[in-house]
Amino acid sequence: MSLVEESPVGTLELAVDGMTCAACANRVERALNKLDDVTASVNYATERAVVHGSGPELAERAVAAVVKAGYQASVRDTEDEGEWTRRSFGDRVSALRRRLVVAMLLAIPLMDATIMLAMVPRLRFPGWEWVCVLLAVPIVTWAAYPFHRVTVRNLRHGSVSMDTLVSLGIAVSFGWAVVSIPFGGGSLYLDVAAGMTVFQLAGRYFETRSRRQAADVFDALSNLAAPTARVLVDGQEREVPTAQVRKGDVVVVRAGETVPVDGVVLEGTASVDTSAVTGEPVPRTAEPGHDVISGSITLDNRLLLTATAVGANTQLAQMAVLAERAQERKARIQHTVDRIITWFVPAVIALAALVAVAWLVAGASPQRAIGVGVAVLVIACPCALGLATPTALMVGIGRGASLGILIKGQDALEASGVIDTVVLDKTGTLTTGEMTVTGVDGDDDLLRYAASVEQGSEHPIARAIERGAAGLDLLPVENFETLPGLGASGVVNGHHVLVGNAALLASHDITPTQQPGLAGQGGRGVVYVAVDGVFAGSIVLSDDIRPSAREAVDALHGQGLRTVLLTGDDAPAARAVAAGLGIEDVRANVLPADKAGVIAELQADGRRVAMVGDGINDAAALATADLGLAVVTGTDIALKSADIVLVRDHLGVIPDAIGLARKTRQTIHRNLIWAFAYNVAALPVAAAGLLNPLIAAGAMALSSLFVTHNSLRLRDYGRRHAE
Repeated sequence: MSLVEESPVGTLELAVDGMTCAACANRVERALNKLDDVTASVNYATERAVVHGSGPELAERAVAAVVKAGYQASVRDTEDEGEWTRRSFGDRVSALRRRLVVAMLLAIPLMDATIMLAMVPRLRFPGWEWVCVLLAVPIVTWAAYPFHRVTVRNLRHGSVSMDTLVSLGIAVSFGWAVVSIPFGGGSLYLDVAAGMTVFQLAGRYFETRSRRQAADVFDALSNLAAPTARVLVDGQEREVPTAQVRKGDVVVVRAGETVPVDGVVLEGTASVDTSAVTGEPVPRTAEPGHDVISGSITLDNRLLLTATAVGANTQLAQMAVLAERAQERKARIQHTVDRIITWFVPAVIALAALVAVAWLVAGASPQRAIGVGVAVLVIACPCALGLATPTALMVGIGRGASLGILIKGQDALEASGVIDTVVLDKTGTLTTGEMTVTGVDGDDDLLRYAASVEQGSEHPIARAIERGAAGLDLLPVENFETLPGLGASGVVNGHHVLVGNAALLASHDITPTQQPGLAGQGGRGVVYVAVDGVFAGSIVLSDDIRPSAREAVDALHGQGLRTVLLTGDDAPAARAVAAGLGIEDVRANVLPADKAGVIAELQADGRRVAMVGDGINDAAALATADLGLAVVTGTDIALKSADIVLVRDHLGVIPDAIGLARKTRQTIHRNLIWAFAYNVAALPVAAAGLLNPLIAAGAMALSSLFVTHNSLRLRDYGRRHAE
């Protein structure tokens, strides 16, 4: 089973260039969705479009639609993705920096001269206003060109964006100043046009840098992949691109190098640092027979690996894809924001015009009315609103990936804020899942018969019984049958043998004899054996509790969550484990098919439930829960039905995942509250004439920076329960 779902036929990703705000992303998305048999989602923060569709030449049609909408697009090259992103952001930041520096160098003397000459008449000289205009021209044309270019492009396509508000504000301020100079006024509006350009360029520059930092966090997982690998061919090491390694190749990893593929250690013993991939702080010892994952680093010795997964099939690659796909899904609140932005910009333009006219009608001077209209135009730019959700989601998902927490989408974030109960699967989640035989009650052939039956099963209990019978000559089994949730049966040496729990024996009207002191102590469980319809004895199994289980449960209680232990084991064994972990609510003897029913029962009682399972028998329960978390160890693959995938071995990853999801959700809500409150509060202040256009420009830029930097604080979220 794969960590990520198979991509549907006709799915491609586009890198979209030229988007400057969330309204641009909405426009590209609408253009793509107008194509026949196509559905698309566009993310402004990541500058990517995910297109699902059918029909001939899907890529060509999609790119053409984006270009027709006024933007540039190319099919995403996954091999060059990181470098392309760095180049794209780097070029943009450099261009903005150049325009900003020039604008500042010209704006400072312009604003000083304009104010001084306007306030001190004796310093004026003939034509001083036109000298100021000449200083302003490069600012409002070349420096402000990015805003004007987008505005003209959008107008050609019959649309507007946030850049339209900025461009109009600069053009109106400068135009009014030039028109008014011959009549002895308006020169002060040159500093408004220049200052507005400087503030907007500064805001765009720092916002782009911040988004690059957010993308760095998001792309960190992909950057762990080793570009080359050493393959052993005819006894000689040959360095090749990692993409050329094939499953079954023998790969050499020297001390200090990054493991390029998933594999099994063939030769050598070394300490392996997996912290960058799984978030585990303590290096693990890898020796022959052990699994290692790509992106890990060997610390001290040379290893020979047999490649078991390469390229896109490695756990690292699948984790990166899973994190990226989380960006495709929009929260319900984001759909609302997108709709607001679509009509907000034209509404603001109309409002600014109405406010200016109202001030004129009320008797204000044209200069005053224009100033108020410009302030409304600029202060209302909903840039912060468009950045609020995608930037927080990008940073939160990227940070989670570096901690061994894969958040698969907005649904998980929304659910994390309302859950009050965490249901914990026992075997393989709270326990190691490596069961061992610790006692046998019965005659000499009991273990031989049981192991002979179980040799045809892959169940952990079956493997434990088979290991416990090592050294015994097992007998062939006929008519083997696996009985889910009960056990197994088969014919051994002419005898019908049942191996399983009490429910299995009861279904055959066999009553097991309970052996005092064997069951339910120290987390031990009992497997009963019946031969030819007669109870023959029992086998005691032990499944050790993970050392980090108690700490994780205590942390969940500290988060105000109720915990429930869910297991198919007998009640005595389940209660013994629960008592050792401080869990009061125990649901035992639950068949795999009935686990979802327990979740539904808790939900019917008004509980909002998170389910934590090991990704093997818990698919239905994970899907039924409000929040599903799959614990994955080694190179095992998580279930598609989980909302969050946990790849760190320490169980502290469970409260960490819930904490990070809650923190990301809170950051999104805080960003949205700020953005909405800012626009709602600022508009009437500007319309009332209480806000200088220059101050409005600075406030709008600072609003976007606040949202972006508030999201970047998620980078500092550290593991709370990992040592």
